[in-house]
Amino acid sequence: MEKPQPEYAKLKQYILGQITSGVWPPHSRIPSENDLVLQFGVSRMTVNRAIRELSDSDVVLRVQGVGTFVAVPKVESPMFEVRSIRDEIRARGQLHVVSVLVRESIEARAPLAREFSLPAGSELFHSRLLHLADGKPLQLEDRFVNPASAPQYLEVDFTLETPHEYLTRTAPLERTEHTIEAELANKGTAKLLQIVSGDPLLTLSRRTWSRGRVASFVRLAHPAANYRFVGTFHVGNTPHS
Repeated sequence: MEKPQPEYAKLKQYILGQITSGVWPPHSRIPSENDLVLQFGVSRMTVNRAIRELSDSDVVLRVQGVGTFVAVPKVESPMFEVRSIRDEIRARGQLHVVSVLVRESIEARAPLAREFSLPAGSELFHSRLLHLADGKPLQLEDRFVNPASAPQYLEVDFTLETPHEYLTRTAPLERTEHTIEAELANKGTAKLLQIVSGDPLLTLSRRTWSRGRVASFVRLAHPAANYRFVGTFHVGNTPHS
């Protein structure tokens, strides 16, 4: 015989149902703990546990002295899958718009040239794009490209084809190297992403190889409040290293 569901779990299911059905959309304030106590005839401790667990799962956001609000779902990005930000945004049913901030040819200084195994002063293409989801900045893309891998790169209309999509088509991917960091937004980045200077960022640095050479080095900065990386590892019968 199944045990009856605890009262806090029933309340969690009710709140989740209101959110997933759209009755309580993102940013909306949910009923107060007092209101829920009266509505369901349960203790304040029961209500507090239900809301605390939903908050721990990033379903709701508790603001002390103000109330509890439906959280904005975070965009998920596969950690080890090279995927277009346009696809990620569209998969959520949102509108992707890109703003091209920089498009230029530069002479690489030594630290950047080393990322490509090239001598200092070598020519690289540089683009800086801001990707928006439903009008809200989601990703700041700062990319450098080896002209030998994509000689027409600066002629691409990035409003129609993202750098990732173009490079996937013209410089077939052989391997990638990823570094993920948590950092704080400086004033310039914060202004572009419409966040506060010092707010946390999730930044992915990625090098990609094509035809035996480094084709691209990119830094992708995201507001940590709206983005997360997700990775899945399949464990085989191999020894630990």
